[in-house]
Amino acid sequence: MALINLRKKEECAFDMISLGEVMLRLDPGEMRVRNARSFKVWEGGGEYNVARGLRRCFGMKTAVVTALADNDVGRLVEDFILQGGVDTSFIKWVPYDGTGRTVRNGLNFTERGFGIRGASGVSDRGNTAVSQLKPGDIDWDYIFGTLGVRWLHTGGIFAALSETAAEVTIEAVKAAKKYGTIVSYDLNYRPSLWNDIGGKEKAREVNKKIAPYIDVMIGNEEDFTACLGFEIEGNDENLKSLNLDGYVKMLGEVCKIYPNFKVIATTLRTVKTATVNDWSAMVFADGRVYKGLELPGLEILDRVGGGDSFASGLIYGLMTYDDAQKAVNYGVAHGALAMTTPGDTSTARLKEVEGIISGAGARVQR
Repeated sequence: MALINLRKKEECAFDMISLGEVMLRLDPGEMRVRNARSFKVWEGGGEYNVARGLRRCFGMKTAVVTALADNDVGRLVEDFILQGGVDTSFIKWVPYDGTGRTVRNGLNFTERGFGIRGASGVSDRGNTAVSQLKPGDIDWDYIFGTLGVRWLHTGGIFAALSETAAEVTIEAVKAAKKYGTIVSYDLNYRPSLWNDIGGKEKAREVNKKIAPYIDVMIGNEEDFTACLGFEIEGNDENLKSLNLDGYVKMLGEVCKIYPNFKVIATTLRTVKTATVNDWSAMVFADGRVYKGLELPGLEILDRVGGGDSFASGLIYGLMTYDDAQKAVNYGVAHGALAMTTPGDTSTARLKEVEGIISGAGARVQR
């Protein structure tokens, strides 16, 4: 029996689209944000990163649904998206007021971290164009119905941006289901996004409205507790390691409440230092646990976006093979490779991902 019932490729213009904000990321390299004198710049966004990974590494046709203020900063973001091969047809361009008083583009200043100093970020994304999207702004019937899309990916970062962003998320997932499009959602709980608008209580209110329309739910144990209110039996939140048996039992309860979840995926990360993590993942499907390949002592250059690259590898595996074990392995390998290079997005090739899955080492390749 198929895990995922996809629309036929020949009837769809896009394999996958993502809904979310795309920001400029400013990276101070080895410096700190507060004393840097120069920054490297590229694009990034929790939902967009997944579309870009599917396009650049896995060769799928993808697009992003977002909004940008129409100024040179917005056009720079567009240029990055175009370089990533992601279709920009669904960007809503909003007239710029000259100062950013009413609309602007988001910035994300991010330090990679090193050793005992963890990665950290300072977002500057208030009043952005995409946070002001409202129901009716996007013609979902045209996207899912006329054009056809096999897979929609969005997540809790976009849904947390504003009341209307949450409403647009609900509108999008409902429309996707109407046309038979598979929907994945990354809970991606970020306290900084929810604290000012009601904290965990608000996060649960929003995510519980979205959850009934999701086929593939992605999140770690904190996400399921913060966003959906599930607790892990016997797990102390102060413990440094996850009670895996308790977590699996909790996922069984999650599926009773949300039988529409065909797949639940979780990255498993033990942070030894900012630059050395144990890295793996698991998938819960058909009442079974599928453990991904384990990469202990993974050396990390830049961890930001590792979870998004896991998601794109997972989606590729599910779309291509409809196999939970293969999917989680593609996710683990792609996420690991993404964390060996700077920036939010992956520079990996499919051959490299499959090499990691098959046990290839880091010997020089000539």
